[in-house]
Amino acid sequence: MLNKSLIEDVLSAALTTGGDFSEVFVDDRFTNHMTFQSNRLEKNISGRDFGVGIRIFKGLQSVYAYTNDFSKEGLLKAAKTAAQAIQGEQGERNIILPMDKKIVETAHPILQLPNSVEKIRKLNVLRKTNEIVRNYDPAISQAMINLLDEEQHVLIANSEGTYVEDKRVRSRLAIAAIASNGSDMQTGFYGPGALQGFEFIEGLDLNHYAKEAARVAVTMLHADPAPSGKFPVIIDNEFGGVIFHEACGHGLEAAAVAKGNSVFANKKGEKVASDLVTYIDDGTLTNEWGSINIDDEGEKARENILIENGILKGYLIDKFNGRRMEEESTGSGRRESYKFAPTSRMTNTYIAPGKSTSEEIIANTEFGIYAKYMGGGSVSPATGDYNFAINEAYLVKDGKIDKPLRGATLIGNGAKTIQKIDMVGDNLGHGAGMCGASSGSIPVNVGQPMLRVSEITVGGREEN
Repeated sequence: MLNKSLIEDVLSAALTTGGDFSEVFVDDRFTNHMTFQSNRLEKNISGRDFGVGIRIFKGLQSVYAYTNDFSKEGLLKAAKTAAQAIQGEQGERNIILPMDKKIVETAHPILQLPNSVEKIRKLNVLRKTNEIVRNYDPAISQAMINLLDEEQHVLIANSEGTYVEDKRVRSRLAIAAIASNGSDMQTGFYGPGALQGFEFIEGLDLNHYAKEAARVAVTMLHADPAPSGKFPVIIDNEFGGVIFHEACGHGLEAAAVAKGNSVFANKKGEKVASDLVTYIDDGTLTNEWGSINIDDEGEKARENILIENGILKGYLIDKFNGRRMEEESTGSGRRESYKFAPTSRMTNTYIAPGKSTSEEIIANTEFGIYAKYMGGGSVSPATGDYNFAINEAYLVKDGKIDKPLRGATLIGNGAKTIQKIDMVGDNLGHGAGMCGASSGSIPVNVGQPMLRVSEITVGGREEN
């Protein structure tokens, strides 16, 4: 990492044209990616990426530059070049505050650093997972298993006196199973991940995750076409939370709120959801995939209650958009790497558990759709309108889960959907995913207990 005197010089150089805030983000990352497919190791890539990002504010103007040249000359050149874009008075220079270095004490124990683990141990996990998937059913025609891990060391310093280092270690196993009958093909997926080392991978119940991915593929291969129309929809826990991450969570990020590009802008203190909904973003959950010690602006992770019993309580705020909103950061400034300026992003975002059991929710649904596993989709943060595929769906009839359905999509509006939640279960679960936005692709958790929405438009292949 860079020494303190050099960082101070870079921060000062960035302020030479009148900027009122400067920041240095040093990023040193080791990554490993192994892919097992067609019964053999198809990919085994390891690498290191090192770079430095430099950011400058003047009022509501922001400039960002990055470089792989970490020599003193290279860094000062990058800082001065970025400073030229700041519309201030030449020779006007703001001072930087004294910096005391802090190394973050992690709240997320790491037992085995991925780079200390022999490749053969990782390969054995891939082989075993592949075997379980392929042996599940004769209909399984392909399996693709990805093992990903990374160790990231960051240093964040700014002209306000922040000077902090952090180490992040993440591991994930992504399992895709493909079932085919010769004329049709269906895919099942499960991708557990954690802010942990290789102990997470070795501790996984591979039978559970591999068989579940295979089961979904085989089940959907024999499923009937989904009906279309407006129905009560039961959305299961864990990755079911992706619909609210996309349709609501992004609308609660300051990147959208500060510019008025969100349906939730200027609604703090108002009722925006069902009384049963409490929506939380919490980066402090121990070893969870989306957790952080500090954000990428050097702010400590925290629990942010966004909606409480239906009332909008707050937003996810980064430093720059906090200026627009005249509010403090909520520890939500995140970025993929030094190549991106940070902005407000989610960590582990979930709907808090309620009091109903899963059995009660299903038994109280006379006719509807049960979405066991959600897939991908699209959403407009400005309007909250969304369209999401259901990877595994079932018909609910007379209070019981009936036949499996495929080809179902959920079409609606996030702000309206959270008002129509009429039952919330007690089985909170989290699912790991990657979230893409203006500051790159970052690890996040989505979560919720099983819940029921009284009505959502379902797109299917058959008229109800």
